[in-house]
Amino acid sequence: MVSIVKGVTGDWALVIGLEVHAQITSNSKLFSGAPTTFGADPNTQVSFIDAGFPGMLPILNEKCVEQAVKTGLGLNAKINLISMFDRKNYFYPDLPNGYQISQFYHPIVGEGVIYVDMPDGTVKAVGVERLHIEQDAGKSMHDQSPTESFLDFNRAGVGLMEIVSKPDIRSSEEAGEYLKKLRAIVRYLETCDGDMEKGSLRCDANVSVRRVGDPKFGTRVEIKNVNSIKNVMRAIDHEAERQVSIIEAGGVILQETRLFDATTCETRSMRSKEEAHDYRYFQDPDLLPLKISQEYVDAIAAKLPELPDQKIKRYKSEYGLSHYDASVLVSEKDIASYYEQIAATTDPKMAANWVTGELFAYLNRIGKDIEHSPISAHQLAELVGLIQDNTISGKIAKQVFEIMTETSASPKDIVEKHGLKQVTDTGAIEAVINQVLTENPDKVTEYKSGKDKLFGFFVGQVMKLSQGKANPQLINEILKSKLDS
Repeated sequence: MVSIVKGVTGDWALVIGLEVHAQITSNSKLFSGAPTTFGADPNTQVSFIDAGFPGMLPILNEKCVEQAVKTGLGLNAKINLISMFDRKNYFYPDLPNGYQISQFYHPIVGEGVIYVDMPDGTVKAVGVERLHIEQDAGKSMHDQSPTESFLDFNRAGVGLMEIVSKPDIRSSEEAGEYLKKLRAIVRYLETCDGDMEKGSLRCDANVSVRRVGDPKFGTRVEIKNVNSIKNVMRAIDHEAERQVSIIEAGGVILQETRLFDATTCETRSMRSKEEAHDYRYFQDPDLLPLKISQEYVDAIAAKLPELPDQKIKRYKSEYGLSHYDASVLVSEKDIASYYEQIAATTDPKMAANWVTGELFAYLNRIGKDIEHSPISAHQLAELVGLIQDNTISGKIAKQVFEIMTETSASPKDIVEKHGLKQVTDTGAIEAVINQVLTENPDKVTEYKSGKDKLFGFFVGQVMKLSQGKANPQLINEILKSKLDS
Protein backbone atom coordinates (compact mmCIF):
# COMPACT_ATOMS: atom_id res chain seq x y z
CA MET A 1 0.00 0.00 0.00
CA VAL A 2 2.00 2.91 -1.33
CA SER A 3 1.04 6.39 -0.17
CA ILE A 4 1.36 9.22 -2.66
CA VAL A 5 1.52 12.90 -1.71
CA LYS A 6 0.01 15.09 -4.41
CA GLY A 7 2.28 18.09 -4.88
CA VAL A 8 1.95 21.15 -7.08
CA THR A 9 4.73 19.89 -9.35
CA GLY A 10 3.83 16.20 -9.34
CA ASP A 11 3.47 13.11 -7.16
CA TRP A 12 5.77 12.19 -4.28
CA ALA A 13 6.37 8.83 -2.59
CA LEU A 14 7.17 8.21 1.07
CA VAL A 15 10.07 6.23 2.49
CA ILE A 16 9.68 5.33 6.17
CA GLY A 17 11.74 3.48 8.74
CA LEU A 18 10.74 2.98 12.37
CA GLU A 19 12.83 2.70 15.51
CA VAL A 20 10.82 1.17 18.35
CA HIS A 21 11.98 1.23 21.97
CA ALA A 22 10.35 -1.66 23.82
CA GLN A 23 10.77 -1.82 27.60
CA ILE A 24 11.95 -5.29 28.56
CA THR A 25 9.65 -7.15 30.92
CA SER A 26 11.83 -7.98 33.90
CA ASN A 27 11.64 -7.51 37.66
CA SER A 28 14.88 -5.55 37.83
CA LYS A 29 16.86 -3.14 35.66
CA LEU A 30 19.41 -3.93 32.98
CA PHE A 31 22.54 -3.43 35.10
CA SER A 32 21.24 -3.23 38.69
CA GLY A 33 18.87 -4.97 41.07
CA ALA A 34 16.55 -1.95 41.39
CA PRO A 35 12.86 -2.76 40.70
CA THR A 36 11.00 -1.69 37.55
CA THR A 37 7.43 -1.33 38.88
CA PHE A 38 5.46 1.27 36.94
CA GLY A 39 3.90 4.17 38.83
CA ALA A 40 6.12 4.12 41.94
CA ASP A 41 6.83 7.39 43.75
CA PRO A 42 9.65 9.39 42.11
CA ASN A 43 13.21 8.26 42.91
CA THR A 44 12.13 5.26 45.02
CA GLN A 45 13.49 2.65 42.58
CA VAL A 46 17.04 3.88 42.11
CA SER A 47 20.31 2.12 42.95
CA PHE A 48 23.75 3.74 43.17
CA ILE A 49 24.45 2.25 39.72
CA ASP A 50 21.35 3.89 38.18
CA ALA A 51 22.24 7.23 39.78
CA GLY A 52 25.75 7.16 38.30
CA PHE A 53 27.67 7.18 41.61
CA PRO A 54 31.47 6.90 41.22
CA GLY A 55 32.94 3.42 41.43
CA MET A 56 29.68 1.59 40.71
CA LEU A 57 30.05 -1.27 38.22
CA PRO A 58 27.19 -2.58 36.04
CA ILE A 59 26.20 -6.25 36.27
CA LEU A 60 24.21 -7.55 33.29
CA ASN A 61 20.71 -8.88 34.00
CA GLU A 62 20.48 -12.35 32.41
CA LYS A 63 16.67 -12.15 32.16
CA CYS A 64 16.98 -9.13 29.86
CA VAL A 65 19.33 -11.09 27.62
CA GLU A 66 16.87 -14.00 27.47
CA GLN A 67 14.01 -11.62 26.60
CA ALA A 68 16.03 -10.02 23.80
CA VAL A 69 16.91 -13.42 22.31
CA LYS A 70 13.28 -14.52 22.57
CA THR A 71 12.15 -11.36 20.78
CA GLY A 72 14.76 -11.80 18.08
CA LEU A 73 13.49 -15.31 17.42
CA GLY A 74 9.94 -13.94 17.23
CA LEU A 75 11.15 -11.47 14.57
CA ASN A 76 12.57 -14.31 12.43
CA ALA A 77 15.98 -12.73 13.02
CA LYS A 78 19.57 -13.89 13.30
CA ILE A 79 20.79 -14.21 16.90
CA ASN A 80 24.42 -13.12 17.30
CA LEU A 81 26.26 -15.42 19.69
CA ILE A 82 28.76 -12.65 20.46
CA SER A 83 27.62 -9.07 21.10
CA MET A 84 29.17 -6.08 22.86
CA PHE A 85 28.06 -3.09 24.91
CA ASP A 86 29.14 0.41 23.94
CA ARG A 87 28.95 3.80 25.58
CA LYS A 88 26.85 6.37 23.76
CA ASN A 89 28.11 9.70 25.04
CA TYR A 90 25.85 12.73 25.37
CA PHE A 91 24.81 15.12 28.12
CA TYR A 92 21.30 15.49 29.42
CA PRO A 93 20.22 16.08 33.03
CA ASP A 94 18.27 12.80 33.26
CA LEU A 95 21.30 10.76 32.10
CA PRO A 96 23.34 10.48 35.35
CA ASN A 97 26.52 8.98 33.89
CA GLY A 98 26.73 11.35 30.95
CA TYR A 99 26.53 8.29 28.68
CA GLN A 100 24.07 5.54 27.84
CA ILE A 101 25.14 1.90 27.74
CA SER A 102 23.90 0.54 24.42
CA GLN A 103 24.98 -1.79 21.58
CA PHE A 104 26.13 -0.08 18.43
CA TYR A 105 28.86 -2.05 16.69
CA HIS A 106 27.80 -5.58 17.66
CA PRO A 107 24.08 -5.95 18.54
CA ILE A 108 22.64 -9.13 20.03
CA VAL A 109 20.12 -9.56 17.18
CA GLY A 110 20.77 -9.05 13.49
CA GLU A 111 18.51 -8.94 10.44
CA GLY A 112 14.97 -10.28 10.56
CA VAL A 113 11.53 -9.73 9.03
CA ILE A 114 8.01 -8.90 10.19
CA TYR A 115 5.07 -9.96 8.03
CA VAL A 116 2.46 -7.21 8.20
CA ASP A 117 -1.20 -8.03 7.51
CA MET A 118 -2.83 -5.17 5.61
CA PRO A 119 -6.60 -4.44 5.70
CA ASP A 120 -6.91 -5.19 1.97
CA GLY A 121 -5.79 -8.79 2.57
CA THR A 122 -2.23 -8.39 1.30
CA VAL A 123 0.84 -9.23 3.39
CA LYS A 124 3.77 -6.81 3.47
CA ALA A 125 7.24 -8.04 4.46
CA VAL A 126 9.13 -5.35 6.40
CA GLY A 127 12.79 -6.01 7.09
CA VAL A 128 14.27 -5.63 10.58
CA GLU A 129 17.76 -4.17 10.55
CA ARG A 130 18.70 -5.07 14.13
CA LEU A 131 17.60 -5.35 17.73
CA HIS A 132 19.96 -4.13 20.40
CA ILE A 133 19.78 -3.85 24.18
CA GLU A 134 20.28 -0.56 25.96
CA GLN A 135 19.44 1.19 29.21
CA ASP A 136 16.73 3.83 29.48
CA ALA A 137 17.33 7.36 30.74
CA GLY A 138 15.47 9.03 33.61
CA LYS A 139 12.58 11.42 33.24
CA SER A 140 12.69 15.22 33.30
CA MET A 141 9.55 16.82 34.74
CA HIS A 142 8.86 20.41 33.78
CA ASP A 143 5.30 20.74 35.11
CA GLN A 144 6.02 20.62 38.85
CA SER A 145 7.19 24.22 39.19
CA PRO A 146 7.05 27.42 37.09
CA THR A 147 10.77 28.07 37.62
CA GLU A 148 12.42 24.66 38.15
CA SER A 149 12.68 21.26 36.50
CA PHE A 150 12.69 18.02 38.48
CA LEU A 151 14.28 14.66 37.77
CA ASP A 152 12.86 11.19 38.41
CA PHE A 153 15.45 8.42 38.03
CA ASN A 154 13.04 5.49 38.50
CA ARG A 155 13.23 4.76 34.78
CA ALA A 156 17.02 5.24 34.58
CA GLY A 157 18.69 1.93 33.84
CA VAL A 158 15.52 0.08 32.84
CA GLY A 159 16.28 -2.38 30.03
CA LEU A 160 15.14 -1.49 26.52
CA MET A 161 15.12 -3.35 23.23
CA GLU A 162 15.54 -0.98 20.31
CA ILE A 163 14.05 -2.62 17.22
CA VAL A 164 15.11 -0.86 14.02
CA SER A 165 13.22 -1.52 10.79
CA LYS A 166 14.67 -1.18 7.32
CA PRO A 167 13.30 1.71 5.22
CA ASP A 168 10.75 -0.66 3.67
CA ILE A 169 7.56 1.10 4.79
CA ARG A 170 5.78 3.17 2.15
CA SER A 171 2.72 4.64 3.89
CA SER A 172 1.40 5.68 7.27
CA GLU A 173 -1.06 2.77 7.02
CA GLU A 174 1.80 0.30 6.64
CA ALA A 175 3.58 1.94 9.57
CA GLY A 176 0.47 1.58 11.73
CA GLU A 177 0.00 -2.09 10.84
CA TYR A 178 3.72 -2.78 11.37
CA LEU A 179 3.50 -1.35 14.89
CA LYS A 180 0.37 -3.38 15.65
CA LYS A 181 2.08 -6.58 14.51
CA LEU A 182 5.29 -5.81 16.42
CA ARG A 183 3.30 -5.03 19.56
CA ALA A 184 1.36 -8.28 19.17
CA ILE A 185 4.59 -10.28 18.84
CA VAL A 186 6.20 -8.89 22.02
CA ARG A 187 2.93 -9.34 23.91
CA TYR A 188 2.61 -12.98 22.81
CA LEU A 189 6.23 -13.52 23.86
CA GLU A 190 5.66 -11.56 27.11
CA THR A 191 8.95 -9.72 26.54
CA CYS A 192 7.26 -6.28 26.68
CA ASP A 193 3.75 -5.30 27.74
CA GLY A 194 3.44 -3.02 24.69
CA ASP A 195 1.58 -0.31 26.62
CA MET A 196 2.29 2.92 24.74
CA GLU A 197 0.37 5.03 27.26
CA LYS A 198 2.83 4.00 29.98
CA GLY A 199 5.78 4.53 27.66
CA SER A 200 6.60 0.81 27.49
CA LEU A 201 6.60 1.07 23.71
CA ARG A 202 7.85 4.28 22.11
CA CYS A 203 8.37 4.97 18.43
CA ASP A 204 10.73 7.20 16.46
CA ALA A 205 9.71 7.57 12.80
CA ASN A 206 12.23 8.40 10.07
CA VAL A 207 10.47 9.98 7.09
CA SER A 208 11.67 11.16 3.70
CA VAL A 209 10.03 11.86 0.34
CA ARG A 210 11.13 11.39 -3.26
CA ARG A 211 9.64 11.84 -6.70
CA VAL A 212 7.58 8.84 -7.78
CA GLY A 213 9.93 6.61 -9.76
CA ASP A 214 13.12 8.17 -8.36
CA PRO A 215 15.31 5.37 -6.88
CA LYS A 216 17.27 7.80 -4.69
CA PHE A 217 16.05 8.39 -1.12
CA GLY A 218 15.46 11.93 0.08
CA THR A 219 16.85 13.51 3.27
CA ARG A 220 15.27 11.78 6.25
CA VAL A 221 13.80 13.55 9.24
CA GLU A 222 13.33 11.80 12.57
CA ILE A 223 10.11 12.30 14.56
CA LYS A 224 10.97 11.48 18.16
CA ASN A 225 9.07 9.60 20.88
CA VAL A 226 5.58 9.32 19.43
CA ASN A 227 3.33 7.67 22.00
CA SER A 228 0.47 6.03 20.05
CA ILE A 229 -0.03 4.21 16.78
CA LYS A 230 -2.60 6.75 15.67
CA ASN A 231 -0.19 9.61 16.35
CA VAL A 232 2.63 7.85 14.49
CA MET A 233 0.39 7.71 11.42
CA ARG A 234 -0.70 11.34 11.79
CA ALA A 235 2.90 12.49 12.31
CA ILE A 236 4.10 10.66 9.20
CA ASP A 237 1.38 12.14 6.99
CA HIS A 238 1.99 15.67 8.26
CA GLU A 239 5.76 15.39 7.92
CA ALA A 240 5.52 14.09 4.35
CA GLU A 241 3.30 17.01 3.35
CA ARG A 242 5.64 19.47 5.10
CA GLN A 243 8.66 18.14 3.23
CA VAL A 244 6.94 18.21 -0.14
CA SER A 245 5.82 21.81 0.34
CA ILE A 246 9.36 22.91 1.30
CA ILE A 247 11.03 21.16 -1.66
CA GLU A 248 8.48 22.46 -4.16
CA ALA A 249 9.00 26.00 -2.81
CA GLY A 250 12.72 25.68 -3.57
CA GLY A 251 13.83 24.88 -0.03
CA VAL A 252 16.05 22.14 1.34
CA ILE A 253 15.11 19.47 3.88
CA LEU A 254 17.41 19.52 6.90
CA GLN A 255 18.36 16.24 8.55
CA GLU A 256 16.97 16.88 12.02
CA THR A 257 14.98 15.50 14.91
CA ARG A 258 11.45 16.85 15.31
CA LEU A 259 8.67 16.44 17.89
CA PHE A 260 5.02 15.80 17.07
CA ASP A 261 2.34 17.94 18.68
CA ALA A 262 -0.83 15.82 18.81
CA THR A 263 -2.97 18.89 19.54
CA THR A 264 -2.01 20.83 16.41
CA CYS A 265 -1.09 17.72 14.38
CA GLU A 266 2.22 19.35 13.45
CA THR A 267 5.90 18.57 13.92
CA ARG A 268 8.37 21.11 15.25
CA SER A 269 12.15 21.18 15.26
CA MET A 270 13.90 19.76 18.32
CA ARG A 271 17.56 19.57 17.28
CA SER A 272 19.78 18.79 14.33
CA LYS A 273 20.08 15.05 13.80
CA GLU A 274 23.15 13.57 15.41
CA GLU A 275 25.27 11.00 13.62
CA ALA A 276 27.17 8.11 15.20
CA HIS A 277 30.39 10.11 15.45
CA ASP A 278 28.59 12.76 17.52
CA TYR A 279 28.03 10.18 20.25
CA ARG A 280 31.66 8.97 20.25
CA TYR A 281 30.71 5.32 20.63
CA PHE A 282 33.32 3.05 22.16
CA GLN A 283 33.20 -0.35 23.88
CA ASP A 284 32.21 -0.09 27.55
CA PRO A 285 35.35 -0.95 29.54
CA ASP A 286 33.30 -2.24 32.50
CA LEU A 287 31.45 -4.90 30.49
CA LEU A 288 32.97 -7.94 28.82
CA PRO A 289 31.70 -9.14 25.43
CA LEU A 290 28.42 -11.01 25.84
CA LYS A 291 28.85 -14.60 24.66
CA ILE A 292 25.93 -17.00 24.43
CA SER A 293 25.84 -20.55 23.04
CA GLN A 294 23.70 -21.98 20.28
CA GLU A 295 22.37 -24.44 22.86
CA TYR A 296 21.15 -21.48 24.95
CA VAL A 297 19.37 -20.01 21.93
CA ASP A 298 17.86 -23.39 20.97
CA ALA A 299 16.54 -23.90 24.51
CA ILE A 300 14.74 -20.53 24.35
CA ALA A 301 13.40 -21.32 20.86
CA ALA A 302 11.98 -24.63 22.08
CA LYS A 303 9.81 -22.80 24.64
CA LEU A 304 8.41 -20.12 22.34
CA PRO A 305 4.62 -19.82 22.37
CA GLU A 306 2.50 -20.00 19.24
CA LEU A 307 3.02 -16.60 17.61
CA PRO A 308 0.56 -14.53 15.50
CA ASP A 309 1.74 -15.78 12.09
CA GLN A 310 1.55 -19.39 13.27
CA LYS A 311 -1.94 -18.83 14.66
CA ILE A 312 -3.09 -17.27 11.38
CA LYS A 313 -1.86 -20.32 9.49
CA ARG A 314 -3.61 -22.69 11.95
CA TYR A 315 -6.88 -20.72 11.96
CA LYS A 316 -6.98 -20.89 8.16
CA SER A 317 -6.28 -24.62 7.94
CA GLU A 318 -8.05 -25.85 11.10
CA TYR A 319 -11.00 -23.46 11.25
CA GLY A 320 -11.38 -22.54 7.58
CA LEU A 321 -11.15 -18.80 8.25
CA SER A 322 -10.07 -16.22 5.69
CA HIS A 323 -6.64 -14.66 6.10
CA TYR A 324 -8.20 -11.34 7.05
CA ASP A 325 -10.49 -12.79 9.74
CA ALA A 326 -7.63 -14.86 11.14
CA SER A 327 -5.30 -11.84 11.28
CA VAL A 328 -7.95 -9.77 13.12
CA LEU A 329 -8.49 -12.51 15.70
CA VAL A 330 -4.78 -12.98 16.43
CA SER A 331 -4.00 -9.25 16.50
CA GLU A 332 -4.12 -9.33 20.31
CA LYS A 333 -3.29 -12.28 22.53
CA ASP A 334 -6.45 -11.74 24.62
CA ILE A 335 -8.67 -11.74 21.52
CA ALA A 336 -7.17 -15.01 20.28
CA SER A 337 -7.62 -16.61 23.71
CA TYR A 338 -11.25 -15.45 23.91
CA TYR A 339 -12.01 -16.69 20.41
CA GLU A 340 -10.41 -20.10 20.91
CA GLN A 341 -12.57 -20.72 23.99
CA ILE A 342 -15.67 -20.27 21.80
CA ALA A 343 -14.32 -22.13 18.76
CA ALA A 344 -13.51 -25.15 20.95
CA THR A 345 -17.22 -25.96 21.40
CA THR A 346 -18.99 -24.23 18.49
CA ASP A 347 -18.70 -23.67 14.76
CA PRO A 348 -15.40 -21.74 14.31
CA LYS A 349 -16.63 -19.59 11.41
CA MET A 350 -19.81 -18.59 13.20
CA ALA A 351 -17.77 -17.90 16.35
CA ALA A 352 -15.40 -15.67 14.34
CA ASN A 353 -18.33 -13.71 12.89
CA TRP A 354 -19.82 -13.07 16.33
CA VAL A 355 -16.52 -12.04 17.91
CA THR A 356 -15.47 -9.67 15.12
CA GLY A 357 -19.02 -8.45 14.51
CA GLU A 358 -21.46 -8.04 17.39
CA LEU A 359 -18.92 -8.34 20.23
CA PHE A 360 -16.37 -5.90 18.77
CA ALA A 361 -19.12 -3.38 18.00
CA TYR A 362 -20.43 -3.65 21.58
CA LEU A 363 -16.97 -3.29 23.15
CA ASN A 364 -16.23 -0.29 20.93
CA ARG A 365 -19.54 1.27 22.01
CA ILE A 366 -18.75 0.96 25.73
CA GLY A 367 -15.02 1.74 25.35
CA LYS A 368 -13.65 -1.55 26.74
CA ASP A 369 -11.15 -4.10 25.47
CA ILE A 370 -11.87 -7.81 25.29
CA GLU A 371 -9.97 -8.49 28.50
CA HIS A 372 -12.63 -6.49 30.38
CA SER A 373 -15.61 -7.64 28.32
CA PRO A 374 -18.85 -7.84 30.37
CA ILE A 375 -19.82 -10.78 28.14
CA SER A 376 -17.66 -13.81 28.83
CA ALA A 377 -16.43 -16.27 26.22
CA HIS A 378 -18.62 -18.94 27.89
CA GLN A 379 -21.74 -16.78 27.41
CA LEU A 380 -21.01 -16.06 23.77
CA ALA A 381 -20.25 -19.74 23.13
CA GLU A 382 -23.64 -20.61 24.65
CA LEU A 383 -25.35 -18.09 22.35
CA VAL A 384 -23.62 -19.45 19.24
CA GLY A 385 -24.56 -22.97 20.36
CA LEU A 386 -28.25 -22.00 20.51
CA ILE A 387 -28.05 -20.84 16.88
CA GLN A 388 -26.31 -24.05 15.83
CA ASP A 389 -28.91 -26.37 17.38
CA ASN A 390 -31.75 -24.26 15.90
CA THR A 391 -33.07 -23.19 19.29
CA ILE A 392 -32.98 -19.62 17.98
CA SER A 393 -32.36 -17.97 14.63
CA GLY A 394 -29.51 -15.60 13.87
CA LYS A 395 -31.94 -12.69 13.93
CA ILE A 396 -33.29 -13.65 17.36
CA ALA A 397 -29.69 -14.19 18.54
CA LYS A 398 -28.98 -10.49 17.98
CA GLN A 399 -31.98 -9.66 20.14
CA VAL A 400 -30.73 -12.05 22.83
CA PHE A 401 -27.27 -10.50 22.61
CA GLU A 402 -28.64 -7.02 23.28
CA ILE A 403 -30.46 -8.31 26.36
CA MET A 404 -27.19 -9.98 27.48
CA THR A 405 -25.41 -6.61 27.32
CA GLU A 406 -28.06 -5.08 29.57
CA THR A 407 -28.55 -7.89 32.10
CA SER A 408 -25.49 -10.21 31.92
CA ALA A 409 -27.97 -13.11 32.05
CA SER A 410 -27.19 -16.38 30.28
CA PRO A 411 -28.55 -16.77 26.73
CA LYS A 412 -30.56 -19.85 27.67
CA ASP A 413 -32.29 -18.03 30.52
CA ILE A 414 -33.07 -15.06 28.25
CA VAL A 415 -34.59 -17.31 25.58
CA GLU A 416 -36.79 -19.07 28.16
CA LYS A 417 -37.82 -15.89 30.00
CA HIS A 418 -38.76 -13.95 26.85
CA GLY A 419 -40.22 -16.88 24.90
CA LEU A 420 -37.75 -16.49 22.04
CA LYS A 421 -37.34 -20.14 21.14
CA GLN A 422 -37.43 -20.70 17.40
CA VAL A 423 -40.52 -22.34 15.89
CA THR A 424 -39.53 -25.54 14.07
CA ASP A 425 -42.99 -27.07 13.91
CA THR A 426 -43.60 -27.45 10.15
CA GLY A 427 -47.35 -27.44 10.65
CA ALA A 428 -47.29 -24.12 12.51
CA ILE A 429 -44.97 -22.56 9.92
CA GLU A 430 -47.13 -23.85 7.05
CA ALA A 431 -50.20 -22.27 8.65
CA VAL A 432 -48.50 -18.86 8.77
CA ILE A 433 -47.34 -19.23 5.16
CA ASN A 434 -50.86 -20.10 4.03
CA GLN A 435 -52.14 -16.96 5.78
CA VAL A 436 -49.56 -14.77 4.01
CA LEU A 437 -50.34 -16.27 0.59
CA THR A 438 -54.10 -15.91 1.13
CA GLU A 439 -53.73 -12.24 2.14
CA ASN A 440 -51.53 -11.40 -0.90
CA PRO A 441 -53.08 -13.09 -3.97
CA ASP A 442 -51.89 -10.33 -6.33
CA LYS A 443 -48.29 -10.81 -5.20
CA VAL A 444 -48.61 -14.59 -5.68
CA THR A 445 -49.82 -14.02 -9.26
CA GLU A 446 -46.90 -11.62 -9.94
CA TYR A 447 -44.40 -14.13 -8.54
CA LYS A 448 -45.75 -16.94 -10.68
CA SER A 449 -45.56 -14.68 -13.73
CA GLY A 450 -41.81 -14.38 -13.27
CA LYS A 451 -41.13 -11.80 -10.55
CA ASP A 452 -38.83 -14.05 -8.51
CA LYS A 453 -37.64 -11.16 -6.32
CA LEU A 454 -41.01 -11.19 -4.55
CA PHE A 455 -39.87 -14.35 -2.75
CA GLY A 456 -38.08 -12.12 -0.23
CA PHE A 457 -41.35 -10.25 0.37
CA PHE A 458 -43.14 -13.45 1.33
CA VAL A 459 -40.29 -14.53 3.64
CA GLY A 460 -40.40 -11.14 5.34
CA GLN A 461 -44.18 -11.36 5.87
CA VAL A 462 -43.89 -14.83 7.38
CA MET A 463 -41.13 -13.70 9.72
CA LYS A 464 -43.21 -10.70 10.71
CA LEU A 465 -46.31 -12.79 11.54
CA SER A 466 -44.21 -15.32 13.46
CA GLN A 467 -42.46 -12.48 15.38
CA GLY A 468 -39.14 -13.64 13.94
CA LYS A 469 -39.39 -17.04 15.60
CA ALA A 470 -39.98 -19.26 12.56
CA ASN A 471 -37.00 -21.26 11.35
CA PRO A 472 -35.74 -19.42 8.21
CA GLN A 473 -34.63 -22.64 6.50
CA LEU A 474 -38.04 -24.27 6.94
CA ILE A 475 -39.77 -21.07 5.76
CA ASN A 476 -37.73 -21.11 2.56
CA GLU A 477 -38.35 -24.80 1.89
CA ILE A 478 -42.13 -24.76 2.53
CA LEU A 479 -42.71 -21.40 0.82
CA LYS A 480 -40.79 -22.40 -2.31
CA SER A 481 -42.71 -25.64 -2.49
CA LYS A 482 -46.08 -23.86 -2.33
CA LEU A 483 -45.19 -21.03 -4.73
CA ASP A 484 -43.68 -23.34 -7.33
CA SER A 485 -46.53 -25.84 -7.25
